[in-house]
Amino acid sequence: MEIKGWFGEDVAATYDDDTAGLSAPEVLDPQLDVLTELAAGGPVLELAIGTGRVGVPLALRGLRVAGIDLSAAMAARLRSKPGGDEASIPVVIGDMTTAQAPGAGSFRLVYLVFNSLMNLTAQEAQVACFQNAAAHLAAGGHFLVEMPFPGLRRAGDRFRVFDHSDTHVGIDEYDVTTQRLWSHHIKFLPDGRVQRASPPFRYAWPAELDLMARIAGMRLVHRWSDWDRTAFTSESTKHVSVWRKGRQRLVEEPTRMRLRRSPAFAFRRPRIHCHDVLIVRPSD
Repeated sequence: MEIKGWFGEDVAATYDDDTAGLSAPEVLDPQLDVLTELAAGGPVLELAIGTGRVGVPLALRGLRVAGIDLSAAMAARLRSKPGGDEASIPVVIGDMTTAQAPGAGSFRLVYLVFNSLMNLTAQEAQVACFQNAAAHLAAGGHFLVEMPFPGLRRAGDRFRVFDHSDTHVGIDEYDVTTQRLWSHHIKFLPDGRVQRASPPFRYAWPAELDLMARIAGMRLVHRWSDWDRTAFTSESTKHVSVWRKGRQRLVEEPTRMRLRRSPAFAFRRPRIHCHDVLIVRPSD
C-alpha cells in the first residue's frame, strides 16, 4: 500500500494538533451520534483508527470499539489517551485491506472516516477494503465511509486550491486518467523553515463505491452530504455513505432446458433436463 510511509513518527507527533478542528464538539458530536445509532449497541470496528480521534470518544459512549491501522506510531498516540488502552480499544497493526481483527464476522458497524479510503491508491485495493469490511460485519451490519466528493467541475481541471493562509497552502492535483490525486501541502513554520509534502491518493466517485459494495455483498442504504444527514447533491463537497451487508439465503430456482425435435430427422432427439439449481444470493 503506497501510503505506508506517510504516517510515521513525524506525522503522528503533530497529527492531533494539525487536525484539532475535526475534534471540536460541533464537528465530532454529529459523527458520534450517527455511528452510535448505526452500531445499535453492538461491537464496532474502525479502519485506519489512527490516533483515536473518533474511536476513543465513541468507546467512552459505552460501545465496544476495535481498530485496524497500518501505523504503529499513530496507534501509540491513541494508547497515550485516557480510554485508549489495549483492554479498552484493541488495535491490530496491519493493512486494512487484509488485516483481521478479533471477532471478525460479528461487528455491527465498520467505519472509515475523513479521507482514509483514498489512502489506498489502486482500485483493487479499495475493492479489497470493502471486502474486508464485509468479512468483519455480521449479517445486517453496516459499513460507513466518509469521502470527499472529487473537486472536478469542468473538463480539463487539474489543480484546485483547498486552503490558503499565512501558515499553509494546500493544492490538490488531479489525474483524471488514473483517478490519482496528490495533495500538495506547503507549511510555513514559525522558525522560518518551509515544509512540503505531497501524499498520494486515489479518488472514487460514489457510483464506483456502490459497485465495490455490491462486489462485497452490500447494498447502499444512506448517502448524505454531511454527518447532519443533509441531502447529497451535485453541489456537495463530500458524502457520508452507508451500505448494509445482506443475509445469505438459499433460493431454489428450478430450471428446465429442452431441445426441440428437428423435422429434418425421423428419429426423436433426447430431451435434456437440468436439475434444480440452488443459487446463493445476498438479500437486502
